Amino acid sequence: MTTTIIGFPRIGEQRELKYTTEKYFRHEMNAEELEAFGKSLRQKHWNLIKDSGVDTIPSNDFSFYDTTLDTAFLLNLVPEDLATIELSDLDKYFALARGYQGEKGDIKARPMKKWFNTNYHYIAPKIEINTDIQLVGTKIFDEYVEAKELGIETRPVILGPYSLLHLSELDEGVNRQTVIEAFVVAYKAVLNRLTTLGAEWIQLDEPALVKDLTPDEIAEFEGIYQSLLADETIKVLLQTYFGDVRDIYETLIALPFAGIGLDFIEGIQNKAFVQKGFPKDKILVAGVVNGKNIWRNNYQTTLDLLTELDVENVVLSTSCSLLHVPFTTENETFPAEIKEHFSFAKEKLTELLELSAILAGNGQNELTANQALFTKERFVKNKTLSQKIANLTEQDFTRTPAFVEREVLQKAQFNLPVLPTTTIGSFPQTKEVKQTRAKFTRQEITQEAYDNYIAAQIDDWLAWQTSIGLDVLVHGEFERNDMVEYFGQNLSGYLFSQNGWVQSYGTRGVKPPIIWGDVVREQAITVKWSQYAQSQTDKIVKGMLTGPVTILNWSFPREDISLRESTLQIAFAIQEEVLDLEANGIQMIQIDEAALREKLPLRKTDWYEEYLEWAIPAFRLVHNKVQAKTQIHTHMCYSEFTDIISAIDQMDADVISFEASRSNLSILDELQRQNFKTQVGPGVYDIHSPRVPSVEEITQTIETILTKVPLEKVWINPDCGLKTRGVPETRASLANMTEAVKEIRKEL
Repeated sequence: MTTTIIGFPRIGEQRELKYTTEKYFRHEMNAEELEAFGKSLRQKHWNLIKDSGVDTIPSNDFSFYDTTLDTAFLLNLVPEDLATIELSDLDKYFALARGYQGEKGDIKARPMKKWFNTNYHYIAPKIEINTDIQLVGTKIFDEYVEAKELGIETRPVILGPYSLLHLSELDEGVNRQTVIEAFVVAYKAVLNRLTTLGAEWIQLDEPALVKDLTPDEIAEFEGIYQSLLADETIKVLLQTYFGDVRDIYETLIALPFAGIGLDFIEGIQNKAFVQKGFPKDKILVAGVVNGKNIWRNNYQTTLDLLTELDVENVVLSTSCSLLHVPFTTENETFPAEIKEHFSFAKEKLTELLELSAILAGNGQNELTANQALFTKERFVKNKTLSQKIANLTEQDFTRTPAFVEREVLQKAQFNLPVLPTTTIGSFPQTKEVKQTRAKFTRQEITQEAYDNYIAAQIDDWLAWQTSIGLDVLVHGEFERNDMVEYFGQNLSGYLFSQNGWVQSYGTRGVKPPIIWGDVVREQAITVKWSQYAQSQTDKIVKGMLTGPVTILNWSFPREDISLRESTLQIAFAIQEEVLDLEANGIQMIQIDEAALREKLPLRKTDWYEEYLEWAIPAFRLVHNKVQAKTQIHTHMCYSEFTDIISAIDQMDADVISFEASRSNLSILDELQRQNFKTQVGPGVYDIHSPRVPSVEEITQTIETILTKVPLEKVWINPDCGLKTRGVPETRASLANMTEAVKEIRKEL
């Protein structure tokens, strides 16, 4: 069998893309230098894949920020206010991703949304009344030619028209059918141009097909591709991932695709559909190597699956793009007996080749070694913890008294003004902060020197928060490297890579820890600095924790136990931390569940049974034992939450803050419809953009909020934590936020 992959990590082995692009943002290099770097990185990755032995290599999976944004620019899906601004095409591209504020104008960034069920985020395209949809860009062609000049024939990749349509925001009055017809014309132009250039294949990614589909949506998809594929000579691979295509399988195999890519890792029902019949004139690109987790592939399990599929023309592939895993284990220092269990992007190329060799009768040694690996016991299981989980009852997930009673008690306890102001938790992690933490990690400075430095940072920011009039303060999290890794370092069962970076959005990378074994809290994690900060001020300082669902979802999870069991293990650990904070005088505790939605099944029919029925109770387990007067906050970001608002209300927090500004506060309508009981803090400005919102802009946002949410329920805060922002823009934005609140309070 031949081999391929859907896509490859683009950030580079050492995050070169991040550092270089950020130099461009700081005006330390010009556009030509950035483009030259991008070209060299692409060539390095193509050659790496070629040298690995993988048969077919994708192109156009590279991006300076986001491939959905690339597709939007390719097809001229550019908002009118950006199209008319006097910026280069490259700077318009970045303006749509990050916002722009300068002498040429003021552009807000487009909404950044969760890419299906991953920790990657895409920039949502916008189609306006006057959007002239047509092929205007050249990136996909340039990169195909670029590879060809290296002697590498690639399969260009692009987001398909159906998924692009469903991921785009259509302005009121835009005719959907007119957009579809324009998409068909534009995509035909792409196919024709690639045919002219000599491309044999194109990969059209249609991940939206793994969601619940109505008969109208199936008909819409079918109509698009009947028109698009008519008279085409280039071979089209229809690629899906992140789930199964149960609603549209029969339609897919009836359309004239040369190949169909299916995910056999998360695609629960794909196997059964293929077994019922797969066309002999098509190629099945079988996603059998997990593109989203870092554990070694169990070769025997995969071989059994392929045998059961019984398809004649199969290409071995990954379940999704390798964008979602780190680059290589070669840069890790784990002991050999640990590292042998891991497979990052580069190692997954080897797995594909070894599977292919085994199927050809040439890989018996590799199969034997793999079988031996899966017979090893990795760790000793914690029987006490298992019994603790088995003994859980409904009472363990219920906080008393009820929210209505707690709300009255807490308002009397804290006596905060209307529209209380706060931040989400973190303040800028400056170069100095990171360097000092690194010196301490390397034992270049003493514990005392490090503690004095952190205390000075906390003191400075507490004083500044007080000076601008924030009502509830935070200590700033200067001691923390990451909101998940920091906790994992104090929990048994976790491992941490040195270079296991994965792209989250744009130039933002995360380094997910690895859940290796059973998780137990070993010591207090946040009490020291929360207690210190509270001792320095008469104002309330929130304790800041990461919730169990987010810790699980932003880690590489185990595959030998259920996600539910893993999450409950973490929940018990965080519950101990909550109670320690409360015992040490912390009266407000924020338990962030930023990633609550991340593992929500893509099909609504699976939401509760497969996820929410255990994820929401896991959060309640964390805080069910606190006193009524202890106020529990949570925060959610990086996702759309409007369709799970009722489930979020069941988390039984006292205050919930949402990322909301990039989505134009659309969540407010749903809060109103659902009669949301919890106090809320919809983010009043976008922290993922460097632009500083004016007092007037924030005032208008707050006034909009107050038309949807009762005054007594509203908190005022930014969208998210501020660790990635610069100090000047952070202070200017927060000062404007508090000034806006002061002005509104005068009018009440």
